[in-house]
Amino acid sequence: VQLQASGGGKVQPGGSLRLSCGSSKFSLEYYAIGWFRQAPGKEREGVACISSHDSNTWTVDSVKGRFTISGDSGKNTVFLQMNSLKPEDTAVYYCAADRRVGSSCAGAQFSTYGQGTQVTVSS
Repeated sequence: VQLQASGGGKVQPGGSLRLSCGSSKFSLEYYAIGWFRQAPGKEREGVACISSHDSNTWTVDSVKGRFTISGDSGKNTVFLQMNSLKPEDTAVYYCAADRRVGSSCAGAQFSTYGQGTQVTVSS
């Protein structure tokens, strides 16, 4: 497994979770790293992206102001801080990498996916 996602769980609406994406195989800071989610019966959706080497980030409109993506090169980890969670955020969340060195979020081609972590928002 080249990417490992963790941090999912069950929270009440309005709660917070922080997802982590790490790798023991390669340094994330040189690539575009994205978070995706897939709810039952729905297509996979891109949620956020970061390319640390050029300080480029992107988040989908539906989570702007609630989710923040960041990277910690020392820990070789990309985080997705999720605040003000809503039931519609319930999904399996995956992280992925564009393994072209120097890749950026704009035009990213994600080819390496990690296993998912379940996020459930329910009262």
